[in-house]
Amino acid sequence: MSRTTFDLLVVGDANPDVIVSGAPRHPEFGQREQLVPAAGLVLGGSGAITAYGAARLGLRTAFVGRVGDDPAGAFVLDALRSGGVDVSACVVDPDVPTAMTVVLVDGDDRAILTASGCLDRLGADDVPRGLLERTAHVHVSSYFLQPRLAAGLAGLFRLARAAGASTSLDTNDDPAGRWAGLAEVLPVTDVLLPNEAEALAIATAVATAVAGPPPAAGQRGDRGEPDPLLRAVRELAALGTLPVVKRGALGALAFADGEPAEVPATPATVVDAVGAGDSFNAGLLAALLRGLPLKQAMTVAVTCGTLSTRAAGGTAAQPTWEEATS
Repeated sequence: MSRTTFDLLVVGDANPDVIVSGAPRHPEFGQREQLVPAAGLVLGGSGAITAYGAARLGLRTAFVGRVGDDPAGAFVLDALRSGGVDVSACVVDPDVPTAMTVVLVDGDDRAILTASGCLDRLGADDVPRGLLERTAHVHVSSYFLQPRLAAGLAGLFRLARAAGASTSLDTNDDPAGRWAGLAEVLPVTDVLLPNEAEALAIATAVATAVAGPPPAAGQRGDRGEPDPLLRAVRELAALGTLPVVKRGALGALAFADGEPAEVPATPATVVDAVGAGDSFNAGLLAALLRGLPLKQAMTVAVTCGTLSTRAAGGTAAQPTWEEATS
């Protein structure tokens, strides 16, 4: 009998997203009212969207996060349950409200405004050890929005690995722009899931933390590698993680076994790109956990990210396994 109850445990952020489509680049203040084409209230948070997408792809999925004891928290937990995600280990915080995000969408670009609420209270000690022992893979999202979780993440991943689980991390953006604290985490992270900008920033920050400030241009010793992104993923892979970089319309890039691997994306008409990277995460993890080789898993991931852009919000158009692999 398998030791696992869950294929995937996601630990991270969950909140309602208020998505405003067709938002002006510069909203007018002075109590001016401006009309937009559409708006909606949907499940948000990188962790929650990844968990929802993974469950839709057929993985037995659990989610651990913190929400407030308020209508927004109830909305989040109900949405996850309706998607088949186990939320029995989530913490309902009576003292701090649920995080809230407003996403202003302009074409394929967006601005994100987040009130962090109880996000910064989530810690590694909120994850039941028994749950780690019943999970095949542990994924963590939004590292920089959750400082208590970040501080204990290396230890959490060590515990997960000791229990037989693999690990992955999507840091998402660092609002402070420092990208600090990852040098200890990446060696115990089996799969790292940044976008291009995040991969470049993480590689630079980790290299600085380990070896000091980088040398001047022309003195870096780039081993003949002129492409900054490829150099970054090579450096990240050298730390012991598998970097799989999300490139939007360009597909995905990884570096494994000493060689780069690239998968293109199929052209698509984008309705809303919110959560596309999280759907990519779900697709990659679902494929890897099913035993698919890396490039096939990347193809599934790119397809999941692309298909998720068919409708507004992060979860409305997430595909099933059959849709992602047909």
